[in-house]
Amino acid sequence: MANNQTVRRSGAATLGAEIDAGLRAHMNKVYGLMSVAMIVTGLVAFAVGSSDALLSIFRDPYTLKPNILGWVVMFAPLGMIFLMGSAVNRMSQAGAQLFFYAFAAVMGLSISWIFAMYTDVSIATTFLVTSIAFASLSLYGYTTKKDISAWGSFLIMGVVGLIVAMVINIFLQSAALDFAVSALGVLIFAGLTAYDTQKIKTMYIQAVQQGGDAAAMTGKMAIFGALNLYMDFINLFMFLLSFLGNRE
Repeated sequence: MANNQTVRRSGAATLGAEIDAGLRAHMNKVYGLMSVAMIVTGLVAFAVGSSDALLSIFRDPYTLKPNILGWVVMFAPLGMIFLMGSAVNRMSQAGAQLFFYAFAAVMGLSISWIFAMYTDVSIATTFLVTSIAFASLSLYGYTTKKDISAWGSFLIMGVVGLIVAMVINIFLQSAALDFAVSALGVLIFAGLTAYDTQKIKTMYIQAVQQGGDAAAMTGKMAIFGALNLYMDFINLFMFLLSFLGNRE
Protein backbone atom coordinates (compact mmCIF):
# COMPACT_ATOMS: atom_id res chain seq x y z
CA MET A 1 0.00 0.00 0.00
CA ALA A 2 2.76 2.40 0.96
CA ASN A 3 4.64 1.55 -2.22
CA ASN A 4 1.53 2.25 -4.32
CA GLN A 5 1.05 5.62 -2.62
CA THR A 6 4.69 6.47 -3.20
CA VAL A 7 4.39 5.57 -6.89
CA ARG A 8 1.25 7.71 -7.23
CA ARG A 9 2.93 10.66 -5.52
CA SER A 10 5.98 10.23 -7.71
CA GLY A 11 3.84 10.06 -10.83
CA ALA A 12 1.88 13.15 -9.82
CA ALA A 13 5.08 15.03 -9.08
CA THR A 14 6.52 14.04 -12.46
CA LEU A 15 3.35 15.13 -14.28
CA GLY A 16 3.34 18.38 -12.33
CA ALA A 17 6.95 19.08 -13.29
CA GLU A 18 6.20 18.30 -16.94
CA ILE A 19 3.19 20.63 -16.91
CA ASP A 20 5.23 23.42 -15.30
CA ALA A 21 8.01 23.09 -17.88
CA GLY A 22 5.53 22.85 -20.76
CA LEU A 23 3.53 25.79 -19.43
CA ARG A 24 6.61 28.00 -19.28
CA ALA A 25 7.47 27.06 -22.86
CA HIS A 26 3.88 27.72 -23.92
CA MET A 27 3.76 31.15 -22.28
CA ASN A 28 7.13 32.04 -23.81
CA LYS A 29 5.66 31.11 -27.19
CA VAL A 30 2.60 33.29 -26.53
CA TYR A 31 4.65 36.31 -25.46
CA GLY A 32 7.08 35.77 -28.33
CA LEU A 33 4.31 35.79 -30.94
CA MET A 34 2.76 38.84 -29.31
CA SER A 35 6.09 40.69 -29.30
CA VAL A 36 6.68 40.06 -33.01
CA ALA A 37 3.15 41.29 -33.77
CA MET A 38 3.81 44.42 -31.70
CA ILE A 39 6.99 45.10 -33.69
CA VAL A 40 5.09 44.68 -36.98
CA THR A 41 2.38 47.07 -35.78
CA GLY A 42 4.88 49.64 -34.56
CA LEU A 43 6.93 49.62 -37.77
CA VAL A 44 3.87 49.94 -40.03
CA ALA A 45 2.29 52.65 -37.86
CA PHE A 46 5.51 54.69 -37.72
CA ALA A 47 6.25 54.32 -41.44
CA VAL A 48 2.78 55.51 -42.45
CA GLY A 49 2.14 58.01 -39.66
CA SER A 50 5.44 59.85 -40.10
CA SER A 51 4.93 60.30 -43.86
CA ASP A 52 2.38 62.84 -45.08
CA ALA A 53 2.31 61.14 -48.47
CA LEU A 54 1.44 57.73 -47.02
CA LEU A 55 -0.89 59.05 -44.35
CA SER A 56 -2.84 61.07 -46.94
CA ILE A 57 -3.89 57.78 -48.56
CA PHE A 58 -6.04 57.11 -45.49
CA ARG A 59 -6.58 60.50 -43.83
CA ASP A 60 -6.34 64.20 -44.41
CA PRO A 61 -2.77 64.91 -43.18
CA TYR A 62 -3.89 68.20 -41.57
CA THR A 63 -7.26 67.46 -39.99
CA LEU A 64 -6.55 63.70 -39.67
CA LYS A 65 -10.13 62.95 -40.63
CA PRO A 66 -10.37 59.55 -42.35
CA ASN A 67 -11.40 59.22 -45.98
CA ILE A 68 -13.32 56.22 -47.32
CA LEU A 69 -10.22 54.03 -47.34
CA GLY A 70 -9.40 55.30 -43.86
CA TRP A 71 -12.77 54.12 -42.57
CA VAL A 72 -12.19 50.73 -44.15
CA VAL A 73 -8.78 50.44 -42.51
CA MET A 74 -10.20 51.60 -39.19
CA PHE A 75 -12.76 48.79 -39.03
CA ALA A 76 -10.71 46.15 -40.88
CA PRO A 77 -9.06 44.76 -37.69
CA LEU A 78 -12.49 44.13 -36.16
CA GLY A 79 -13.57 42.23 -39.25
CA MET A 80 -10.35 40.23 -39.27
CA ILE A 81 -10.89 39.20 -35.64
CA PHE A 82 -14.30 37.73 -36.50
CA LEU A 83 -12.79 36.03 -39.55
CA MET A 84 -9.88 34.66 -37.54
CA GLY A 85 -12.15 32.74 -35.20
CA SER A 86 -13.53 30.57 -37.99
CA ALA A 87 -10.83 30.67 -40.65
CA VAL A 88 -7.79 29.90 -38.50
CA ASN A 89 -9.13 26.50 -37.48
CA ARG A 90 -8.93 25.46 -41.13
CA MET A 91 -5.43 26.87 -41.61
CA SER A 92 -2.09 25.29 -40.93
CA GLN A 93 -0.17 26.62 -37.95
CA ALA A 94 2.13 28.56 -40.29
CA GLY A 95 -0.87 30.00 -42.11
CA ALA A 96 -2.54 31.04 -38.85
CA GLN A 97 0.66 32.72 -37.70
CA LEU A 98 0.98 34.60 -41.00
CA PHE A 99 -2.65 35.72 -40.69
CA PHE A 100 -1.90 37.03 -37.20
CA TYR A 101 1.03 39.08 -38.47
CA ALA A 102 -1.08 40.40 -41.37
CA PHE A 103 -3.66 41.44 -38.77
CA ALA A 104 -0.90 43.23 -36.83
CA ALA A 105 0.13 45.10 -40.00
CA VAL A 106 -3.46 46.22 -40.66
CA MET A 107 -3.71 47.33 -37.04
CA GLY A 108 -0.58 49.41 -37.62
CA LEU A 109 -2.31 51.13 -40.54
CA SER A 110 -5.41 51.82 -38.46
CA ILE A 111 -3.48 53.55 -35.64
CA SER A 112 -0.78 55.21 -37.76
CA TRP A 113 -2.43 58.62 -37.26
CA ILE A 114 -1.10 58.80 -33.69
CA PHE A 115 2.35 59.68 -35.03
CA ALA A 116 0.85 62.74 -36.74
CA MET A 117 -1.23 63.80 -33.73
CA TYR A 118 1.05 63.12 -30.75
CA THR A 119 4.71 63.84 -30.09
CA ASP A 120 7.15 60.96 -30.41
CA VAL A 121 8.23 61.45 -26.78
CA SER A 122 4.70 61.15 -25.44
CA ILE A 123 4.08 58.04 -27.57
CA ALA A 124 7.29 56.45 -26.26
CA THR A 125 6.42 57.41 -22.67
CA THR A 126 2.91 55.98 -22.96
CA PHE A 127 4.31 52.80 -24.50
CA LEU A 128 6.68 52.43 -21.52
CA VAL A 129 3.87 53.01 -19.01
CA THR A 130 1.66 50.52 -20.86
CA SER A 131 4.45 47.93 -20.92
CA ILE A 132 4.98 48.19 -17.17
CA ALA A 133 1.25 48.03 -16.44
CA PHE A 134 0.73 45.13 -18.86
CA ALA A 135 3.63 43.13 -17.41
CA SER A 136 2.35 43.64 -13.86
CA LEU A 137 -1.23 42.71 -14.73
CA SER A 138 -0.20 39.68 -16.78
CA LEU A 139 2.08 38.51 -13.97
CA TYR A 140 -0.84 38.81 -11.56
CA GLY A 141 -3.05 36.76 -13.85
CA TYR A 142 -0.36 34.10 -14.17
CA THR A 143 0.57 33.79 -10.48
CA THR A 144 -2.68 34.44 -8.60
CA LYS A 145 -4.36 31.47 -6.96
CA LYS A 146 -7.70 33.26 -7.16
CA ASP A 147 -10.05 32.12 -9.91
CA ILE A 148 -10.87 35.28 -11.88
CA SER A 149 -12.79 33.52 -14.66
CA ALA A 150 -15.99 35.18 -13.41
CA TRP A 151 -14.58 38.50 -14.62
CA GLY A 152 -14.95 37.38 -18.23
CA SER A 153 -18.65 38.01 -18.83
CA PHE A 154 -18.55 41.46 -17.23
CA LEU A 155 -15.42 42.49 -19.13
CA ILE A 156 -16.79 41.31 -22.48
CA MET A 157 -20.00 43.24 -21.86
CA GLY A 158 -17.84 46.23 -21.04
CA VAL A 159 -15.99 45.89 -24.36
CA VAL A 160 -19.28 45.75 -26.27
CA GLY A 161 -20.46 48.85 -24.42
CA LEU A 162 -17.20 50.64 -25.25
CA ILE A 163 -17.53 49.86 -28.96
CA VAL A 164 -21.12 51.15 -29.02
CA ALA A 165 -20.14 54.32 -27.13
CA MET A 166 -17.16 54.94 -29.45
CA VAL A 167 -19.32 54.56 -32.57
CA ILE A 168 -21.94 56.94 -31.11
CA ASN A 169 -19.24 59.47 -30.23
CA ILE A 170 -18.00 59.50 -33.83
CA PHE A 171 -21.18 61.47 -34.56
CA LEU A 172 -21.60 63.31 -31.23
CA GLN A 173 -17.96 64.38 -30.82
CA SER A 174 -18.54 64.74 -27.07
CA ALA A 175 -15.40 65.47 -25.02
CA ALA A 176 -17.10 64.21 -21.84
CA LEU A 177 -18.10 60.90 -23.46
CA ASP A 178 -14.62 60.55 -24.95
CA PHE A 179 -13.08 60.98 -21.48
CA ALA A 180 -15.49 58.45 -19.95
CA VAL A 181 -14.78 55.92 -22.71
CA SER A 182 -11.02 56.30 -22.26
CA ALA A 183 -11.22 55.90 -18.47
CA LEU A 184 -13.45 52.84 -18.69
CA GLY A 185 -11.29 51.45 -21.50
CA VAL A 186 -8.19 51.53 -19.31
CA LEU A 187 -10.00 49.70 -16.50
CA ILE A 188 -11.62 47.12 -18.78
CA PHE A 189 -8.45 46.18 -20.68
CA ALA A 190 -6.41 46.16 -17.49
CA GLY A 191 -8.84 43.54 -16.19
CA LEU A 192 -8.78 41.65 -19.48
CA THR A 193 -4.98 41.43 -19.38
CA ALA A 194 -5.08 39.54 -16.09
CA TYR A 195 -8.13 37.51 -17.12
CA ASP A 196 -6.73 36.45 -20.50
CA THR A 197 -3.37 35.48 -18.99
CA GLN A 198 -5.03 33.20 -16.46
CA LYS A 199 -7.29 31.80 -19.18
CA ILE A 200 -4.30 30.91 -21.38
CA LYS A 201 -2.64 29.19 -18.43
CA THR A 202 -5.79 27.31 -17.43
CA MET A 203 -6.56 26.13 -20.97
CA TYR A 204 -3.05 24.75 -21.37
CA ILE A 205 -3.15 22.85 -18.06
CA GLN A 206 -6.58 21.42 -18.81
CA ALA A 207 -5.51 20.29 -22.28
CA VAL A 208 -2.41 18.52 -20.96
CA GLN A 209 -4.29 16.87 -18.08
CA GLN A 210 -6.83 15.57 -20.57
CA GLY A 211 -4.09 13.93 -22.57
CA GLY A 212 -3.30 16.73 -24.97
CA ASP A 213 0.02 16.92 -26.75
CA ALA A 214 2.18 19.51 -24.98
CA ALA A 215 3.98 20.32 -28.22
CA ALA A 216 0.69 20.94 -30.01
CA MET A 217 -0.37 23.33 -27.26
CA THR A 218 2.32 25.76 -28.42
CA GLY A 219 0.70 25.88 -31.86
CA LYS A 220 -2.65 27.46 -32.68
CA MET A 221 -3.60 27.76 -29.02
CA ALA A 222 -0.54 29.97 -28.53
CA ILE A 223 -1.53 32.10 -31.54
CA PHE A 224 -5.01 32.72 -30.16
CA GLY A 225 -3.53 33.50 -26.75
CA ALA A 226 -1.04 35.93 -28.30
CA LEU A 227 -3.88 37.61 -30.21
CA ASN A 228 -5.88 38.16 -27.03
CA LEU A 229 -2.94 39.64 -25.11
CA TYR A 230 -1.91 41.69 -28.15
CA MET A 231 -5.36 43.25 -28.32
CA ASP A 232 -5.32 43.92 -24.58
CA PHE A 233 -1.98 45.73 -24.92
CA ILE A 234 -2.95 47.77 -27.98
CA ASN A 235 -6.23 48.92 -26.47
CA LEU A 236 -4.65 49.70 -23.11
CA PHE A 237 -1.98 51.73 -24.93
CA MET A 238 -4.49 53.67 -27.04
CA PHE A 239 -6.72 54.56 -24.09
CA LEU A 240 -3.74 55.62 -21.97
CA LEU A 241 -2.44 57.70 -24.88
CA SER A 242 -5.60 59.80 -24.77
CA PHE A 243 -4.58 60.80 -21.22
CA LEU A 244 -0.78 60.91 -21.49
CA GLY A 245 -0.25 61.94 -25.12
CA ASN A 246 0.96 65.47 -25.91
CA ARG A 247 -0.36 66.76 -29.21
CA GLU A 248 1.93 68.00 -31.96
